[in-house]
Amino acid sequence: MRRVLTVLGALAGAVLGLAPAARAEPPVWIVRDADSEMLLFGSVHLLPPGLDWRPRALDAAIVAADDIWFELDVGPEAEREVARLAAGAGVLPPGGSLLAMLEPEDQTRLIRMAGRLGVPMANLDRLEPWLAEVALATAAYAKAGATSADGVEAQVAARLPEGLRRRALETPAEQIGFFDGAPQDVQITSLTRTVAELETDPDGYLDLVRAWLAGDAQALDREALQPLREASPDAFRRLVEARNIRWTAELDARLKGAGRTVVVVGVGHLVGEGGVPERLRALGYSVTGP
Repeated sequence: MRRVLTVLGALAGAVLGLAPAARAEPPVWIVRDADSEMLLFGSVHLLPPGLDWRPRALDAAIVAADDIWFELDVGPEAEREVARLAAGAGVLPPGGSLLAMLEPEDQTRLIRMAGRLGVPMANLDRLEPWLAEVALATAAYAKAGATSADGVEAQVAARLPEGLRRRALETPAEQIGFFDGAPQDVQITSLTRTVAELETDPDGYLDLVRAWLAGDAQALDREALQPLREASPDAFRRLVEARNIRWTAELDARLKGAGRTVVVVGVGHLVGEGGVPERLRALGYSVTGP
């Protein structure tokens, strides 16, 4: 999660901070071989309303595509399944306490941040660290006016051509498992760092959104991935690297067929040396992009 889910009140300024005449160009990669073309689009899962972010290349590719791939299936049914699984896996056993897992200083920070974001501490205290982090990040998004309904996946799915085949790279159970299966100390480290960033880095998410809107892959790597690499290499391997490897294998299999494909996944999975575009290039495909 980390930077990708770190949302601050400054998010509202992302809209105001753009020059009115500027056209957003979030990052797009094109992967080709002799009989296949695949457009990779790096998404931000939750956004405020009103951003004009859709690149022309994405819309053109969707019109011509044979199929489109998301991280998860998009829609109310999938959202309900994710919520159901999270509620089962992310709640501590009876008598468990999130605060009891934390050092006194981290307890104080968590209580303060929960109050600031309007998250009842009694509810938060019953959650596993990974789900508490998601709850805080989601509350920060909501406070800034950003929602999944305005995020890339929901907006793309709402305008798909009738009959376009939809595929998912992961099931809800698999995605929940990546977070819930992390060792508890890794979860706690991620939670405490996110709380600290919510307190001390008011421009972090604004910088991330601006870099995304500008298609600046280097800045996205720096803002979205580098903090996680440095703070928790184990979490980075589990949440980013391992999934990139799996997705690359699935997309390689698709490219071995023929036709046109669009892939929409979190931008953190596409930037950097270990991102999906670089992994596909290493397999011999022609890859163009930022």
